Amino acid sequence: MKPQESKVIKGKITIDEASCRGCGFCVEFCYRGCITMPGDRFTPLGYLLPVFADLQRCNACGICNWMCPHFAIEVYKYVERDAAERD
Repeated sequence: MKPQESKVIKGKITIDEASCRGCGFCVEFCYRGCITMPGDRFTPLGYLLPVFADLQRCNACGICNWMCPHFAIEVYKYVERDAAERD
């Protein structure tokens, strides 16, 4: 009998710089702290640009996408096998 594999749900987001208005809702509502607003990056229209900063903590919950009033965030969900199970 094969031991049950442990799977980890991960996420990656992309931020559409042309649509983002720098409101910061994505930063405020990401309870895992995956998105930051460093203050040194700007959209083409001059708004502050949030940054997807912590790939390891994101679980693709989608809250950032739901809270964005300008539909500037896409969330991609994928599943990784647990590192202990890879060998």
